[in-house]
Amino acid sequence: MKSHVTDRIKIPAGFWAGLDQLGIAAHVVARKAQLPLTVIVDSVVNTAEYFAIWQAYADLIGDTAEGIIKLATIFETSKYPPTVLATYHARDYRDALHRMARYKQQCPPESIRMTEQDERCTIELEWLQSVQPGPPLLVGITLACLMEIGRRGTGHPLTAQLVEFSQDMGDVQALEQYFGCPVRVAANTNRLILHRGDLDRPFLSYNEELLEILTPVLDQSLDEQQRTRSIGERVKWILKRSLTGGRPDVQTVAKELNMSDRTLQRRLTEESTSFKHLLTQARHEQALAYLADPKLDIKEVAFLTGYEDQNSFYRAFRIWEDDTPSNWRVRQEC
Repeated sequence: MKSHVTDRIKIPAGFWAGLDQLGIAAHVVARKAQLPLTVIVDSVVNTAEYFAIWQAYADLIGDTAEGIIKLATIFETSKYPPTVLATYHARDYRDALHRMARYKQQCPPESIRMTEQDERCTIELEWLQSVQPGPPLLVGITLACLMEIGRRGTGHPLTAQLVEFSQDMGDVQALEQYFGCPVRVAANTNRLILHRGDLDRPFLSYNEELLEILTPVLDQSLDEQQRTRSIGERVKWILKRSLTGGRPDVQTVAKELNMSDRTLQRRLTEESTSFKHLLTQARHEQALAYLADPKLDIKEVAFLTGYEDQNSFYRAFRIWEDDTPSNWRVRQEC
């Protein structure tokens, strides 16, 4: 099925201003990323170029942790793009995080999944179009900004319960001091775990009038963007987010799309596909992406793609690739 997702990412003007405050000139970053200087003015790039810019900043700043903390704390609130501005002026921290998760869909390549359980609020970072995770510094700054929004909005020095990164992040002790909690690297995922009670804290920056202006505009923009994507594509994206440790069903996905399961199945039939076919595609594509990461063993890949046991994963993979996962991984390394 042909993809309708446009690989276009807009870099907020505040990013370049923040770098300038750190003494790093925008043109130096652009050149190191091997991009034309027009990128500074246009600020619209594709995923590969976006990653190259962040990697260039990381190389120039030196330590990843230092780059995360400096940029997160120096970024001026007045420079926030509208999607983040609406978050900053939310009613409370929970409202802010929900808005961030919703409006982040307009700003690929990463997405945010938020869940609340017991005393924890877990915010997991996922990648929409790219099979590879973004540069470590980009991953770190995304989670740090979620922390920063809470601190600035509530006026309290909030801390997290735990932060996990899948890649090396440089000075872990500096990050632990910033987040106020243990920081683990080489984890299976990138996530920020907050104290659930903090989500009820009201925002001092709450601005109802501004939200009444921004919210309809942002919602309309998001709805228009989503209408350009096929239902099948949206289903597969939701499936990829929901595979870990289980098999999402059609009712759950339909609910997320605000339609009945019968309507969803009818819409998929109109696009000459089915829920079962998309689930298989999602598992196959995610399996290849995970296997490309040598840090993940086969058992973990099976779990991450929703298989209860390794044998079931092996049987499915043989159907997809006519090979075992181990052999496929070796062939990719050659």
